[in-house]
Amino acid sequence: MMKKTVGLVFADGMEYSPFEKFAEENRGVRSMRYGNESIEFTLEKGDREIRVIGVKCGIGKVNAASATALLISTDNADYIMNAGLSGAVSGCNREDIVLGTAYVECDYDLTAIGYKPGEKPDGQKYIYQADEMLLRLGSMSRGLMKGRLGTGDIFLADSVKKNYYKETFGINAFDMETGAIASVCDKCSVPFMSIRKISDDADDSAEGSYREMNDRQETCLTEVLSNIISRMFDEDSVWVN
Repeated sequence: MMKKTVGLVFADGMEYSPFEKFAEENRGVRSMRYGNESIEFTLEKGDREIRVIGVKCGIGKVNAASATALLISTDNADYIMNAGLSGAVSGCNREDIVLGTAYVECDYDLTAIGYKPGEKPDGQKYIYQADEMLLRLGSMSRGLMKGRLGTGDIFLADSVKKNYYKETFGINAFDMETGAIASVCDKCSVPFMSIRKISDDADDSAEGSYREMNDRQETCLTEVLSNIISRMFDEDSVWVN
């Protein structure tokens, strides 16, 4: 039996709950992983087996990075994906679902000592690319768009800062986790992609719009993730190593 492990990172309970219900339908087993709620199940097709682990990490970059690092180091995750809500910055609208093509750490700021916005010392990355295979499998789902995602440890509800991020980094949407997850995956050479639904316009109306959509606990992102995982069974490149 050939085996792979997919780790799924969710920030808050409302984003995690639809996946948890899906996992329960697949005989998912709940547990606490590194202090976080998690649920795990296994899917099989022929001689191929995919272990799926979902973790509710908590909101923000540190929570997301630590959960991702532990999924890779402790659970030997071969692939990492993330799903959640994002604020619109450019070229997308509320209710859109965006496949992240690149992930930018927008709030990294050493401009006071002569660096450009986002730029890190010694040529370290602050922009990360999505895995092409996961992006291709995600693109098979109808009605999705591709976009560049920005990340920072703030809930973006400021039109001035939103426009600054748009002009500086060329992002389409903004969240609080994807850049951190992508950074860990890049360092560990683990394929990553994020799928985000646009909940608000990242302006002074953002809080109400975000809460309204978050409270819905919609299943659409879980459906996209489950479809990608199902397609992985027939993707020979997944099973080469």
